[in-house]
Amino acid sequence: MTLATASHDDLDGLVTLLRACVADGASVGWVATPSPADARAFWRGCLAEQGAGRRRVVVARDGDRVVGTGQLIPAPLPNGRHRAEIAKLLVAPQARRRGIARAVMTALEDAARDDGRRLLILDTASAAAARLYEVTGWTRLGDVPGYALDTRGVAEPTTIFFKQLRDA
Repeated sequence: MTLATASHDDLDGLVTLLRACVADGASVGWVATPSPADARAFWRGCLAEQGAGRRRVVVARDGDRVVGTGQLIPAPLPNGRHRAEIAKLLVAPQARRRGIARAVMTALEDAARDDGRRLLILDTASAAAARLYEVTGWTRLGDVPGYALDTRGVAEPTTIFFKQLRDA
């Protein structure tokens, strides 16, 4: 597995990854698997924000195949220049339990440190992801009830985490 900053060459792989993860139940903004066109538009927007310095997208590859991704979204206003959000951590369903999520998270934390960010936040609806965050030093703040609709239209909770980074 290799990790890198995403590029437009990764677009097809990111589309496939997003669609597979949402079809498998990932709570990352969609209530149904996005069409290829909608997924492509989403990733093009993310890559454009990366090009403008407002987001960083990391990809994990197994050979030529994108098997994981995650995003670092720096707080844009002056009073938040020390913090960022981790978002859209995705691992292909058939590639899970191989350390990919942990590797992507480490890369995002390193990128945050390099950018002078010392406080990270994230939210998750996944119990498996919550366990990963807890064992990698994240602090659970609590649950927000009724945060996002699932594929049945039911408002499900999310769990908020934070992590204070130390210098490498």
